[in-house]
Amino acid sequence: MGFYIFLGLVVILIFWIAAKYNGLITLRNQVTNGWKQIDVQLKRRHDLIPNLVNTVKGQMEFEQDTLEKVIQARNAAVSAAGVADSAAKEDVLTSALSRLFALVENYPTLRSNENVKQLQEELTSTENKISFARQFFNDIATKFNIAQQVFPANIIASIFNFKPSELFEISVAAEREAPSVNLSLKK
Repeated sequence: MGFYIFLGLVVILIFWIAAKYNGLITLRNQVTNGWKQIDVQLKRRHDLIPNLVNTVKGQMEFEQDTLEKVIQARNAAVSAAGVADSAAKEDVLTSALSRLFALVENYPTLRSNENVKQLQEELTSTENKISFARQFFNDIATKFNIAQQVFPANIIASIFNFKPSELFEISVAAEREAPSVNLSLKK
């Protein structure tokens, strides 16, 4: 009788370990999927940037330094490895693009150019998709990290050498500041 109770407990323990292991594998695969979704949107962004630069290059002859910085930032972002490196390099690229968009506003012919407008809209749409993909990634990565850290699943995670996932974080201090909006008509 005691042997069967012991055997039953061992079987229950094996099923519990398998369930926890499979749950961690599922979450790890969802984290990988979340990263791949970001990667797809980043590739789209990286592919659009040279088209935008080539479209505005001829008319922005005095702004070549800005255009070169955008291309350098894009090339650095393409070569990023891992979540933290990608986040840092993408922040630099976002800043360079913001400066470029601000300069485009100073050129009436570029502002009215349909190709420039379309590329800006596509980049803005892509930025929104990247933002949503990062949010999903951080949500699922946090769930994965918590699953590895709570008792008793942390024992299973440790035995099978699961590692916590990195999260996307804001690395540019200026992006942490709340924008100031002045709607008064006074100057």
